[in-house]
Amino acid sequence: MHIPLPESTKPVIAAFDFDGTISFTDTFLPFLFRACGRRRVAWALTQLSGEALRVGLGRSTRDQFKNRLLMQLLAGDSVARLQQIGAHHAAQVLATQLRPAALARIAWHRERGHQLVMVSASLNFYLEKIAAQLGFNELLCTRVVAIDDQCMGQIDGANCRSAEKVRQLQLLCGDLTESVLYAYGDSAGDQELLAAANFPHYRPF
Repeated sequence: MHIPLPESTKPVIAAFDFDGTISFTDTFLPFLFRACGRRRVAWALTQLSGEALRVGLGRSTRDQFKNRLLMQLLAGDSVARLQQIGAHHAAQVLATQLRPAALARIAWHRERGHQLVMVSASLNFYLEKIAAQLGFNELLCTRVVAIDDQCMGQIDGANCRSAEKVRQLQLLCGDLTESVLYAYGDSAGDQELLAAANFPHYRPF
């Protein structure tokens, strides 16, 4: 696919979603399996089946469901343990789950000195390693509240999805109209980010 070059002196930002865009598949649930075990995750999902139904009926949100799931599974856990598991998870994702075409596009932007920003609803415990390995300048993602080495479980701020992706990118980069923005996404959770871009790319890889 041809990538247009901006005829502008404005700084260029390349914002990439991760799950399903750079990676072939979701990486969030596999991380929870690795960190908590499949049985415990299955039990938590069963406990939250009523909440899932409310989401389907429009009486709750995916963000609220995710917050409750993380509270069930991660509250009281050790941050150091989750980071260690995250490092193993990141290594496996980097080795087997990345789209070659996405890696080529990331390299194209990096070679031109564009600011690379990963913007994802997945968790920092493993995305920090992945973003650094791929040469991203910044990582915006969902984070969990922690005090000292204890994970409190609840999402810190907001789930980095939909309009929150744009809000966090604006906090990082300022007025986006003062930059040239390339955005890459693959789902409804990327719509607002793609709408804010000069060069939006939906499921490009």
